[in-house]
Amino acid sequence: HRVSGLREYKVIGRLLPSAKNPAPPLYRMRIFAPNHVVAKSRFWYFVSQLRKMKKASGETVYCGLVHEKTPLKVKNFGIWLRYDSRSGTHNMYREYRDLTTSGAVTQCYRDMGARHRARAHSIQIMKVQVIAANKCRRPAIKQFHVSRFHLYSDDVAGLSLDCLHVWFVSSGLKTRQTKSQIPLPDFQLPSSNLAVLKLAT
Repeated sequence: HRVSGLREYKVIGRLLPSAKNPAPPLYRMRIFAPNHVVAKSRFWYFVSQLRKMKKASGETVYCGLVHEKTPLKVKNFGIWLRYDSRSGTHNMYREYRDLTTSGAVTQCYRDMGARHRARAHSIQIMKVQVIAANKCRRPAIKQFHVSRFHLYSDDVAGLSLDCLHVWFVSSGLKTRQTKSQIPLPDFQLPSSNLAVLKLAT
């Protein structure tokens, strides 16, 4: 299934009541899926692995969307997951910053696909938790916790033009210019066409 626009669902299911078991226990799961149909399907897939339950012999008691309590506050999320690769099954812990839990999980699915070629069906989210700033481990997340955060580095701003490659798009045509091709006094980039300032390698 697609991993864009995931939502968080709470799904509750149980076995069908019978004469032998008139009050079967309820099982609840947090499922991240694009819609409620996929959420129910994933619920029965995971339950069948944990218990002797199948969709044919069970029923879905509840399937509802979980709404974020503070959707306008940026939070740090820790995600514990398990995924299957060509070499086996791996456990992993990842951290993300997002406004909602479903947004952080969506980032995780995209990141796993980009970095590890993990498909959505091979990823199992074990736990998602909001973590405090002093509990974060990853440098990519901890860099945003400083009180005086600057978007632009002073080191990059002080580089000479011969260390920069200026890429800009003009009428759909990409060109590359260096210091030898640009006169220093007249060096001005058109703000509408500037795309990327990339360090030379």
